Amino acid sequence: MTDTIELARHIRIHALHMVHRAKASHIASALSISDIVAVLYGKVLHINPAEPNFIDRDRFILSKGHACVAVYAALAECGFLKTEDLLTYGQENSVLMNHISHKVPGVEFSTGSLGHGLPFGTGKALIAQRRRAPWRTFVLLSDGELAEGSNWEAMLFAAHHHLDNLVAIIDYNKLQSLTTVADTLGIEPLHDKLTAFGWSVREVDGHNHGALIDALNNTPWQKGKPSILIAHTTKGKGVSYMENKVEWHYRTPNIDQLAQALTELQ
Repeated sequence: MTDTIELARHIRIHALHMVHRAKASHIASALSISDIVAVLYGKVLHINPAEPNFIDRDRFILSKGHACVAVYAALAECGFLKTEDLLTYGQENSVLMNHISHKVPGVEFSTGSLGHGLPFGTGKALIAQRRRAPWRTFVLLSDGELAEGSNWEAMLFAAHHHLDNLVAIIDYNKLQSLTTVADTLGIEPLHDKLTAFGWSVREVDGHNHGALIDALNNTPWQKGKPSILIAHTTKGKGVSYMENKVEWHYRTPNIDQLAQALTELQ
């Protein structure tokens, strides 16, 4: 599927069904990144569902592993999984765990504890650079995750080694588990900090598919520098009663709330 707007809609619908069925959480985090994930899988990543581990595939790492239902949904829509496999999410003995798992075809790295995805992705990018391999590494992080010092160490390392085959995306929805990012541990001025760490930085509306496609398909933006995209998003995007509501970091939609959400997404 290459219509990324339609793909994003399908991702949101699958995500809602999965979280409701499993009585799980983190639905607002998944809705926040659905457009980014749709663009990556629909227009950007060089991948092959018939051969998930082919050597020259692009590597995508979801560092905010709690938002895994968005990626599981994309993998199913793109042919890495059967759509019916999504029904097993969060169930006993299922590989579709509540945080993203490398046991799932098409998933590079298991994440859950925050601050691990970018260091791992930086290592992957270094391998590709030294092997002169053509593949790129993309890492999607949360904004609250930037409180983890491991991310800033990885940024220093990536800039020092001129890893311009590395692309990071920050899901900047400005909410985290219990309150705003600003009230928890402020990260502004974010653009200036990232620039000072030696990265090439751009900012976009994280729900604007055209802007996302243009930015992510034209990296590196500066030769010799890793690229980082600040994607301004809305937590819970697409479901009116979830948008910008911190409580939907953990809440599970009941049957009536699920029905309302699905109606809004039709």
